[in-house]
Amino acid sequence: MTGFRPRARRWPTGPAALVLAAALALTALPTAARASPDTDPLARYHGQRLTWRSCATGPDDELGKELERAGARCTRVTVPLDHARPEGRTLGIALSRIPATDPGHRIGSLLLNGGGPGGQTLGDPPWVREAMGPAAARFDVIGVDPRFVGRSSPLDCGWPTGSAFRGAGTDRAGFDRMTELARDLARRCRTAAGDLLPYATTRDTARDMDVVRAALGERRISYLGYSYGSYLGEVYATMFPGRTDRVVLDGVIAPDRYGPRLLRHAGPANRHALEGWASWAALRDGTYRLGRTRAAVLATVDRIGAAAARRPLRLGGHRVDEHMVPVILLNGLSQDNATAYGDFAEGVRDLARAARGEPVAPSPWLAGVLDFTLTGAESAYGSAQTAILCGDAAAPRDPEVYWRDIRRVRAEDPRFGPVTQNINACAFWDPPRERPVTVRGDLPALLVNATGDPRTDYEGARLVRDAWPSSRLVTLRGADQHAVFGVHGDDCVDSAVNAYLVTGRLPARDLTCEARPR
Repeated sequence: MTGFRPRARRWPTGPAALVLAAALALTALPTAARASPDTDPLARYHGQRLTWRSCATGPDDELGKELERAGARCTRVTVPLDHARPEGRTLGIALSRIPATDPGHRIGSLLLNGGGPGGQTLGDPPWVREAMGPAAARFDVIGVDPRFVGRSSPLDCGWPTGSAFRGAGTDRAGFDRMTELARDLARRCRTAAGDLLPYATTRDTARDMDVVRAALGERRISYLGYSYGSYLGEVYATMFPGRTDRVVLDGVIAPDRYGPRLLRHAGPANRHALEGWASWAALRDGTYRLGRTRAAVLATVDRIGAAAARRPLRLGGHRVDEHMVPVILLNGLSQDNATAYGDFAEGVRDLARAARGEPVAPSPWLAGVLDFTLTGAESAYGSAQTAILCGDAAAPRDPEVYWRDIRRVRAEDPRFGPVTQNINACAFWDPPRERPVTVRGDLPALLVNATGDPRTDYEGARLVRDAWPSSRLVTLRGADQHAVFGVHGDDCVDSAVNAYLVTGRLPARDLTCEARPR
């Protein structure tokens, strides 16, 4: 979900993928697709012929080689930059596919979106197919990098950061600094990609999805969307009714909560997740030395924040100030398992040592967060993410709106309030080209959410379930986990999803699965 470095699940990521993405720019429509009936203005796109080839673009392409080992092939689908002007500029959308191995019982194509916005999905089919078990044999599993993301005509504003989100700091001077940072990031995007920004929207991504559907030769598609991908699924099903088959939304975003201030409702779930992690770390004080009780561990976290407010903390070549500490905390809270908790504990231990003035080389997880947030190595991720959020809905333009919200929540939520309520670049963006989609009133979909999800909180899933009475909700109770199916390793959830994918029948009633004790 928005603003933070996605913790890797099972697919390879890295500099090679980012470098290769730069080679895929705006394209021309293949000649083979130009003949078209006059009745459909997009017919030449819908009828284009796809050529599936190797996913590896070179010897250093680890993502492509991983897809190859899983039996995937890749192609590109051409879409119009502006779907209202199909004769104009075009984009190339990158697809990967692992075909059904039981063609006699093939159900269709399952399109994936791993979240973000701005997250790459091209590399997802191998681990999703593994999670599907026997169900995978009956689907072509399709990874799609959405427009302006990854290998699909990437958008890059040349930012010195991979994220537009920061904490507001402890006083008005800090907030004013973040306001200027937000203004500068918006200016950079307007300069670098101003003609593309109006078309970086979820509505346009949904339109691209329908071109992909047609180019694959499918009357209807099945869909699995995580986090932001749940909102994309809601929008696609609204804009193109009758063109979905099985729909699974995992980490569900309520449509009226989606927008440039998506984090506004995230505070309570993150406070709960931080307390859960602190209890875990307290039981391992001999390893991490953060405190023997939950309260002691949380006090260590607060000392780090206070020290960073006095003077930036030195961690290797990076400086961590009061604006970065809450971002690091949020980055550490999305996965409820011992590996993720241990990575986070090591990172907090590094910060605590730096707060005491000790020289620190950050541990791998923390080094990755700092590189992502404090360098331009993943500028394209933050650029695309912010462009989509800002292009989907207007944000308040008056900085005083954000300052009032920060002051209102600071006493209740001093750790997370300054970042969940803070200003971002959308306050200085050009107005959206279109109004947001009013999501349809009902859809028979399978919704999945953990009760303690720190990114897409459980209340949002309940809101969507109530709005869609023919849907069903699978709840993972007792886990502070973002994204469940195939990620958390819960057999109850995974079995429910796979049964639906095979049969197309939703459970008779909502289902609750109990998370394993930590």
